Amino acid sequence: MNTTYVISFFQDALTVAATLSMPSLLLGLVVGLAVSVFQAVTQIQEQTLTLIPKIVAIVGALMLFGNWMLTRLVTFTEHVFVQIQNLPG
Repeated sequence: MNTTYVISFFQDALTVAATLSMPSLLLGLVVGLAVSVFQAVTQIQEQTLTLIPKIVAIVGALMLFGNWMLTRLVTFTEHVFVQIQNLPG
């Protein structure tokens, strides 16, 4: 196992992790921004008001993109196992 293999493996792992977390994070960001604008306009400064819509949005994103995320994760895991079998030594 050489350094090129290790670097490419961790680059792939970080890319998959970023890709899988992106839908939930982006939807949480958009909902948080919308709630913050609503709070600024109405001058309601309730801390719990931001939490519930974000949780609902993130759970909705996981329900909407969950199948795609699981497929991508299983594909990456299968790729890792194939690479492990092909390692010298």
